[in-house]
Amino acid sequence: MATRNFGLRGLRAVASAGVGLAAGAAVTLAAQRPALHALRTRIEHLEQAAQTQRQTNFAHQQRLHWELLSKAMDDPDLAEVLDGYNGTVPPRKQRQFLFANALYTNLFCYYRMGNISREEFFGFARAMLQNPLFREYWYATRPHRATLIGTSDEATLGRMVDELLTQLEETDIDEWWVVGEPPPE
Repeated sequence: MATRNFGLRGLRAVASAGVGLAAGAAVTLAAQRPALHALRTRIEHLEQAAQTQRQTNFAHQQRLHWELLSKAMDDPDLAEVLDGYNGTVPPRKQRQFLFANALYTNLFCYYRMGNISREEFFGFARAMLQNPLFREYWYATRPHRATLIGTSDEATLGRMVDELLTQLEETDIDEWWVVGEPPPE
């Protein structure tokens, strides 16, 4: 009988120790929960700040791009630095191409910043392609876009505009605003 009581006391002691450990773990977790919540909140705040900084940097880069293109459009000597056409484009047309580049870059940046959807980008690009000078610019820069590989936004949207231009040229209708199917997001 004494052995049986000793065995039960041993089991009670082990059970009590287990309950004590579980209670201690629960108390520890409860005490750490606010700290974990605070860390999670801090990480979310830092991720949001990083995203905001990327957008600010992107906007700054777009502004710098515009300033550089503006200088080149105003000064034929500077425009020669950006001549990616092997001297085959006259200075006046090159300045027009620089402006077309600025328009497209602005549209691209609007998309990248999240200010317009891909469908809206598509619609704006379709409208820009109605201008013969913009089409000429787009054709002249095809070799430049051919160097873009992969699935970057720039490569994907460039291919999308290439396809749209092909569709616009193959259509027989005067209603250019219905040509092409906007791609999914």
